[in-house]
Amino acid sequence: MKLLKINRLEEINARYNSNRLEKTSFFQSMEKMERTRSFQEEKFTKRKAKEWRNRGLDFFSPITTCGHSYAVVFCLFVCFFVDDNLTPPAPFDHRIVSAKRAGISSYYNVSKNEILGGGRFGQVHKCEEKATGLKLAAKIIKAKGDKQKDEVKNEINVMNQLNHVNLIQLYDAFESKNDIVLVMEYVEGGELFDRIIDENYNLTELDTILFIKQICEGIQYMHQMYILHLDLKPENILCVNRAANQIKIIDFGLARRYKPREKLRVNFGTPEFLAPEVVNYEFVSFPTDMWSVGVIAYMLLSGLSPFLGDDDNETLNNILACSWNFEDEEFQDVSDEAKDFISKLLIKEKCWRISATAALKHPWLSDHKLHCRLQNQINYYNCN
Repeated sequence: MKLLKINRLEEINARYNSNRLEKTSFFQSMEKMERTRSFQEEKFTKRKAKEWRNRGLDFFSPITTCGHSYAVVFCLFVCFFVDDNLTPPAPFDHRIVSAKRAGISSYYNVSKNEILGGGRFGQVHKCEEKATGLKLAAKIIKAKGDKQKDEVKNEINVMNQLNHVNLIQLYDAFESKNDIVLVMEYVEGGELFDRIIDENYNLTELDTILFIKQICEGIQYMHQMYILHLDLKPENILCVNRAANQIKIIDFGLARRYKPREKLRVNFGTPEFLAPEVVNYEFVSFPTDMWSVGVIAYMLLSGLSPFLGDDDNETLNNILACSWNFEDEEFQDVSDEAKDFISKLLIKEKCWRISATAALKHPWLSDHKLHCRLQNQINYYNCN
């Protein structure tokens, strides 16, 4: 079955006809290379050098890029960039929050003109704590009835249990007659989806590895806490800033605590990211989130949505058929390791999908030599 391109990407289809490995190199000048070499000399001992040689990476083996011969220290920088691409923590300690029955305006200046995002729940505005000047985000959720308020309080309860750098942190909450406001950590990089559709931002496979690795780390933590996200999609992943590939997962409004003895079914989510068991209203568990990770990885690598149909019914039928492939030209330069990673997630039977922990050990996310090779490909195409 021919895959359908995301409707929102139609205006930039031409970008995906160009080589997807075009991107600015990590090193724009010899000065940066010298700083990297100095970093290597300071941080690595002879014992480390021997360790890396045993893994097939000689510190001083020459490589050639743009006609210049560099040391494999370049590869080592790529490896540690992937391993240590540390997302900054929230600018406050983890808090246990309960909704105050008070007006938010007594404590915070909410900027009604600075809308950071929105969705089915309402809108997110930039705000500032009056006492400290701390910049935060205020998620204003329309909740008039008790049922709606209980759903929002479930989100508060979930966020109270989650303390991880790749999961957005809750700072405060306020309840009034018609809404509940969640005051959260503020990040300024925009949605991951924006990077997919930005024609001025060329996503490489190495970029995708960095994003997916952090998503898996956040989801691994959630699953260790026995919490399912159940609404993973690029719109619910925020970039910390415009420059770095650091992310935080947001929107825990549909998240649920997983209790193995209490079989959980759900009938909500975003159609093109739903796992087959959700569509069939069968029991959900940790692999349900991992299906969504597979869809996100597929999209980041190609700009295609593997199951998107002309309408929701067609999309859901495509998911149930679990019919997808790598035949489109967008995948011609994608590594076999990436394809294998996706193939271990987009499996109809959830028991066969790999876990977040196993995903982090998969060669696509963990093989340093692969990451070095991908960076060398980027440099090659930048020079030609």
